[in-house]
Amino acid sequence: MERIAVVGAGLIGGAWAIVFARAGHSVAIWDPAPGAATATLATIHARLADLSAAGLIAEAPATVAERVSVAATLEECLAGASHVQENGPERVEVKRETFARLDALCGPDAVLASSTSGIPASAFTEGLAGRARCLVAHPVNPPYLVPLVELVGAPWTDATVVARTRDLMSRVGQVPVTAMKETRGFVLNRLQAALVAEAFRLVRDGVMSVEDVDACVKEGLGLRWSFMGPFETIDLNAPAGVADYAARFGPLMGGITEEQTPFLYDAATVAQVDAARRTRLPREAIGDRSAWRDRRLMALAAHKKSQAK
Repeated sequence: MERIAVVGAGLIGGAWAIVFARAGHSVAIWDPAPGAATATLATIHARLADLSAAGLIAEAPATVAERVSVAATLEECLAGASHVQENGPERVEVKRETFARLDALCGPDAVLASSTSGIPASAFTEGLAGRARCLVAHPVNPPYLVPLVELVGAPWTDATVVARTRDLMSRVGQVPVTAMKETRGFVLNRLQAALVAEAFRLVRDGVMSVEDVDACVKEGLGLRWSFMGPFETIDLNAPAGVADYAARFGPLMGGITEEQTPFLYDAATVAQVDAARRTRLPREAIGDRSAWRDRRLMALAAHKKSQAK
């Protein structure tokens, strides 16, 4: 088992600690904010109890939690780590400062990975002596329930570092995907951005209500997209596969995309959508609904685990 350092003990940092600890690894967590890492331990214990109740961990929650420790200093957190998962604020200047410290303090063989949702590794690792060991390992929140991890190296990231990280992620139960080059927002966010933008446009243009657009996804696209991707979906939606689909529906689908101009989140449309959501869910109830979402994800994860691919 490897020693993992988790730097930054917010929601994502705590979630990563669960991912690595349930796979048997020793995890040290550290956060610059006093008391933050200790507070995260309580959340880890609660989430592990939920995972156990859903049948998603084989060991007792306390056994898994014992593998997670709070480090008093960054140096203590990094000592002996083979993989470092950074989860700091989404600001490039903070990433540069943090990775400079990580590169200076870590052993030469440690991989330095960032959980950033959209800042490319090239923006904060270029000047480092150990820049070849740095990459992005972008999870989907929460990673202990949604296993996808996007691995995105900078132009100078060593291919063996990407391979090592992909192997580690597979061994801890995640599903790694590798980008062959950096793109703005990486891949998952680009796919999500296209659908969310169209959802806003349909409301803005008076085509459909907020509630019914949500229904189109959760009772339509989302059902099959929970176990197959867009290419497999269209491959199965025509008798002879993708080429047949393109021949049958290409003019229609291509014409639709010609109408899809950029959506820049204008204040009026955002306010309209927010008002519609608040009639369905008061702002103070968002936390409870998020917990409900996680329980539904646990049930879905347990179901998918039981099914043959």
